Amino acid sequence: MSDDDSTLEEYPTEIHDHLVAFEKSLGSVDEMLKTMMSVSRSELQKLDPLEQAKLDLVSVYTLNSMFWVYLATQGINPKEHPVKQELERIRTYMNKVKEITDKKKASRLDKGAASRFVKNALWEPNAENEHSSKTPAKGKKRQ
Repeated sequence: MSDDDSTLEEYPTEIHDHLVAFEKSLGSVDEMLKTMMSVSRSELQKLDPLEQAKLDLVSVYTLNSMFWVYLATQGINPKEHPVKQELERIRTYMNKVKEITDKKKASRLDKGAASRFVKNALWEPNAENEHSSKTPAKGKKRQ
């Protein structure tokens, strides 16, 4: 955007900063899209299914978000448009992918090691323990 007096007179000065920020954001989106489009589809297919799902969800969410902005610029309330349900549906799938990712990161229980730990931690009376034990059992009186 230029700072000419003619362009500043076209819209209120209060929104100038917002328009500059919007233009900067559009530039960032354009750069990101160019980067994504430069990667061939065959390279993207090499990703594991979870990473591919993340990429697809981010792409479709971005596209629908941009459509939301387009509707708003056309004077249409996007909250009353079907794009709102689509964004909610995509968010649901994003949450499912996040849950799967979190489950992968969670520590796993080694059942064999846990059972050995518990077994060795429990006291088992045997012949050696009965003779070598000089302390009376709890709850019994000495006679």
